[in-house]
Amino acid sequence: MTDVTATVVRLKLSLLRNGLRQSGGRRAAFVASAVVALLFAALQLLGLIALRGNAHADAVALLATAVLALGWAVMPLFFPSGDETLDPTRLVMLPLRPRPLVRALLAASLVGIGPAFTLLLLVGCALSVAHGAAAYVTAVLATVLGVLVCVALARAVAAANVRLLTSRKGRDLAVLSGLVVAVGAQLVNFGAQRLGSAGLGQLAPAADVLRWVPPASAVGAVHAVSEGAYGRAAAQVLLTVAALALLLALWARSLTRLMTAPDGSTLQAADSGARARTSTGLGRLLPTGRTGTVMERSLRYVWRDPKTKAAWVTSLAIGLIVPVFNAVQGTGTVYFACFAAGMLGIQMYNQFGQDTSAFWMVAMTISSARDAYVELRGRALALLVITLPYAVVVTVLTTALLGDWHRLSETLGLSFALLGAMLATGAWTSARFPYSIPQEGYKNVAPGQGGLAWIAIFGGMVSAALLCTPVITLAIALNVSAGGGAWTWLLLPVGAAYGAGITVWGLRLAAPRTAAYLPEILAAVSKG
Repeated sequence: MTDVTATVVRLKLSLLRNGLRQSGGRRAAFVASAVVALLFAALQLLGLIALRGNAHADAVALLATAVLALGWAVMPLFFPSGDETLDPTRLVMLPLRPRPLVRALLAASLVGIGPAFTLLLLVGCALSVAHGAAAYVTAVLATVLGVLVCVALARAVAAANVRLLTSRKGRDLAVLSGLVVAVGAQLVNFGAQRLGSAGLGQLAPAADVLRWVPPASAVGAVHAVSEGAYGRAAAQVLLTVAALALLLALWARSLTRLMTAPDGSTLQAADSGARARTSTGLGRLLPTGRTGTVMERSLRYVWRDPKTKAAWVTSLAIGLIVPVFNAVQGTGTVYFACFAAGMLGIQMYNQFGQDTSAFWMVAMTISSARDAYVELRGRALALLVITLPYAVVVTVLTTALLGDWHRLSETLGLSFALLGAMLATGAWTSARFPYSIPQEGYKNVAPGQGGLAWIAIFGGMVSAALLCTPVITLAIALNVSAGGGAWTWLLLPVGAAYGAGITVWGLRLAAPRTAAYLPEILAAVSKG
């Protein structure tokens, strides 16, 4: 049993070491991420220790522990291949019993940046509420239990959903990570502002509940011992131990099912009862000819391809959250609604890289600048099908929240001009700076092409901002001139016409480049 645990831990260390030997870039990324994560954890540790003696230190510590455990619980769902070395399905063919395997995998799970980050944060939470020798002893126990509960929670969730997470549709769950990060960041920002104005006392009701929810109950036990409530502390420790035992039992049960139950790869597919795939009718709603075909292909990529879907979900979420949350907090302006058009306009960049190696089929149909222009036009129109109504909805919603209705037409005009400029620069950079998007993993740029991605995206965004200068200048002139505010409605037709015109100009500029450099583009997007 001990040999199994030691072997799995050595295997984890060997895989990590060998992975870092593959390239200097991977080593640099690992070291940089480790330094940033541990430095952030150390700062949090110092901040929590500084709360010692504060009347609401226990509320902060309990909430921090609960949020940390929540992160461990949802991480396997959003990043199912984030730790491939501990995928239990890789060990199915080995003669291992589930319970020894649970202990071995639990020990191996404690190796890494995540557990070290968790340990430092839990040490800070425990020390912030510890007063007296008995409390410090309890703090040691609470820290150990907290780390074990977090790791066991993550592994139990991963094992229970491993069949789903390793499937094609299951990996699509990862597209929600961008939405969760975007929403979570704004919620944290909103909560921090509320706490800054109302004080830490706002956390007291939540803390009263969380002190009985593992693993926060372990930190609650430290606080209880500091107050002399040893009976309550014992109950909270026992509750945490019971939660750990339950998670380990569920984990072992999931491993048993994985090792004994057949999956789809071992079952013969049924020939009867299969229904023929029917058309969604999308093609009937689009233009005829090549333009409609390109639009339908692009829209299907958005719906079916995990990487493309992830980029769209993130852009849609952030484009809505930034203006709306700022408007709700009373700190925003209606011009923030242009952020929606900007976020979705980014999707025009690296159009051919989204096709990866399948771009060769598209390249075979392009024999002239006219073909390239129709191809780019179809992709731009597919983006506009989603972007135009989305930008209008976000702008109207932001305007309604702020009550600044007289700037609605002006903001829409600026959004349309910005969107047109990004479509134009996106088409050109797609032909001039194409790069590959790896299909496996969570990297969005193939190794060695990071510089191309930075030039394409940030260079294109700066160029788009410069192309919008005439419309922005007109908006400023109308707002600062006497009586000019009555004419700001002109920015809507002007912005729409300017955006449409500059989009056509950008597509025509990019078409000859695309047709002339098809082999180079194909080589670049197929690199990953």
